[in-house]
Amino acid sequence: MNTTWQNILSRNTGVTSLIVTILLAGCGSPKTDTAQGGPGGAKITVPVEVAAVQMGTLSVGRTYSATLEGQEQANIVPKISERIAGVHVHVGMTVPANHLILTLDKAGASSQFFQAEAGYRNSEKSLDRMKSLYAEGAVSLQTLDAAQTAYDVARANFVAARSMVELSTPIAGVVTAVNANVGDLATPGAVLATVAKTERMKAIFNLNESDVTALTIGQAVTITYEARPDLVVKGSILQISRSADIRSRSFEVKALFANTPDRWFRPGMFATVHLQVSSGTGILMVPNPAIQTDGITSRVFVVKDGRAYESSKTAGHMSGPYKSE
Repeated sequence: MNTTWQNILSRNTGVTSLIVTILLAGCGSPKTDTAQGGPGGAKITVPVEVAAVQMGTLSVGRTYSATLEGQEQANIVPKISERIAGVHVHVGMTVPANHLILTLDKAGASSQFFQAEAGYRNSEKSLDRMKSLYAEGAVSLQTLDAAQTAYDVARANFVAARSMVELSTPIAGVVTAVNANVGDLATPGAVLATVAKTERMKAIFNLNESDVTALTIGQAVTITYEARPDLVVKGSILQISRSADIRSRSFEVKALFANTPDRWFRPGMFATVHLQVSSGTGILMVPNPAIQTDGITSRVFVVKDGRAYESSKTAGHMSGPYKSE
């Protein structure tokens, strides 16, 4: 419904503008008034579009960029700096838990593998000998216990030394990345390979403190991918960090979702997470074009007793073509 009103703008008669007005009280018939202070009492006719305020349900959503990883994921990293002697897997290979992934040079100066192995073998022989002597009554129980302790220590040292040069996966899954070649020098802390369970994926993203308080464990989310707009999957929030990152001051959130049958989502990909941060019913809603703002304050024009009046309002959230107040 379009209605013509007068004298509701600035008294500058040289400017005519279009305003959008919200109908709070009944809309009267078109009028024409005399502009006060205008040259010769000139009349200004200003077209006004009138719309009714609506009471509705407001749902505020947010989108976040997320990094994907497997539901369970293990990065294979070395603890010592040695040459890579063997790569025993390839990308796409399914491996069980404790499967050998890479082997480092066992003769390297920092590995001490052969020294630990020699000590272990020697202590094993000594323990067997002491057991035989103890059975014949030739040594005391104390001597046998000392041999057993020496064996346990040597075995622990050998297992530790072997774990330094034989890098295995702690979980079963699919090898999703291999970043090593035979002969490369392994750097402590560098990811040489990754094993993940990709039947289900985790989307990891960060929220600010105002949004994180509105989330709950188990809350529904939607995962999309920009390059595949037809691919939309549902998931739920799995974990919400209880403390903010000291550098970004944001909270890490993890959402879990089922991968596609062809395992299209892969670890390391970027995806978009859509979630609802707040909702309410019985919310006063006005069309977005009706809200005039200077970047600091917001205002609308309301119709009352046949005239349009400026009214300061506090704009809330946007939902489609409407904004709440």
